[in-house]
Amino acid sequence: MMKYLIMMVFLTPCLFLSISWYFYQFMMLLIMIFVLMTFNSSFFFNLSYFLGIDSLSYWLIILTFFIGFLMIKSSSSIQFNSSNNFFLFVNLLLVFCLFMIFTVLSVFKMYLFFEFSLIPLMILILGWGYQPERLISGLYLFFYTLFASLPLLLVIMNFYLIFNSLFFDLINYMNLNFLVYFSMIFAFLVKLPMFMFHFWLPKAHVQAPVSGSMILAGLLLKVGGYGIIRFSFMYELGFNCYSYIWFSFCLFGTILVSLICLIQGDVKCLIAYSSVSHMGMCLMGLLTLSKCGLLGSYLMMIGHGLCSSGLFCLANMTYERLSSRSFFVNKGLISFMPNLCMIMFILCFYNMSCPPSINFVSEVFIMIGCISYWSNSVYYLLFISFLSACFSFYLFSFSYHGQYFMMYSYMINMVREYLLLIMHIIPMFLLIFLIDLFFY
Repeated sequence: MMKYLIMMVFLTPCLFLSISWYFYQFMMLLIMIFVLMTFNSSFFFNLSYFLGIDSLSYWLIILTFFIGFLMIKSSSSIQFNSSNNFFLFVNLLLVFCLFMIFTVLSVFKMYLFFEFSLIPLMILILGWGYQPERLISGLYLFFYTLFASLPLLLVIMNFYLIFNSLFFDLINYMNLNFLVYFSMIFAFLVKLPMFMFHFWLPKAHVQAPVSGSMILAGLLLKVGGYGIIRFSFMYELGFNCYSYIWFSFCLFGTILVSLICLIQGDVKCLIAYSSVSHMGMCLMGLLTLSKCGLLGSYLMMIGHGLCSSGLFCLANMTYERLSSRSFFVNKGLISFMPNLCMIMFILCFYNMSCPPSINFVSEVFIMIGCISYWSNSVYYLLFISFLSACFSFYLFSFSYHGQYFMMYSYMINMVREYLLLIMHIIPMFLLIFLIDLFFY
């Protein structure tokens, strides 16, 4: 594992060369291929110093480097700016933080990088965001994350006093204490985010540049799910006794957020709220503490990371050409960009969890887990699936159909943009054929 870390550290001076834009993308793909080649079904593999991969973090690390590559591929408007080297450095710092979160074996080190990932994300939003409101969105993001995660630090200190160790495998807390449980899970509920703790997310998404939105939707929301999985192994008794509280909130919250999606006037806002809805389902799967629920949530993290990131790329393409994210301006895009209509349809189709995509498999597993946890949840889940289909169809039909304000049609997209979108879609389809690997 240390070799990947050293590769990223020594990549830093190369970011200030004249060819750094393409060299960075090549290196992200190269590291991703190296990680892909190291798969092993044992519990922890690639152990070196304080780092290691297990079957839980393996796919999330691959997703980290893949989204890191796609972030730069989507940010062509910054390529010829004077600040492009600093932009690459901030992106590398964010990828480095996420890599460390998914590979460290110590709870405290995970917490450290969990907090530190906030700094490069804030720089991305404040430095390359769109409107002056990005200052408020940065403030929301900062204080929500900081306020929620400070109790977690106290719990980690308490664990060290009890167990004399902070390694994931050596902590098994057995006292039934709601305060410890709440402090442990609260930081990750905000990061996911769960309904009622989600107010920072639409603000951060709307004001962030496209690369910020991609890493937020693709990876930073997954850190919350990853943390809950790790901590549920450490405090199984508490999760077993108290999970019904958040499970209930998620059932109602996901329905309400899905209804909120149907009244949005901003394309990026709708995609951001759809992320809250999907992460609500993901959290429900995790809280069941069943194998089906855990596997479904893990697959949803990967599928949603690719799908949501692709939708943000598409929203940014129309924003670059029309200078608006409003549904009332982005109408009839089938006349303006007919060649993107099919790609948008596929992404919306995958967003509503239709086959053949990894999202469909994940939703089936989550439903099995939730129904085994509480049989009456089937009525809520059917309603959630129906609303998910509604807002995905609303996103496609409202933006690509209707009356466009110009009267002629022409192709205006670049090959780079097609490559970017196709690289979001293909993995979601191909992962179905690798589904056996997730059962290890």
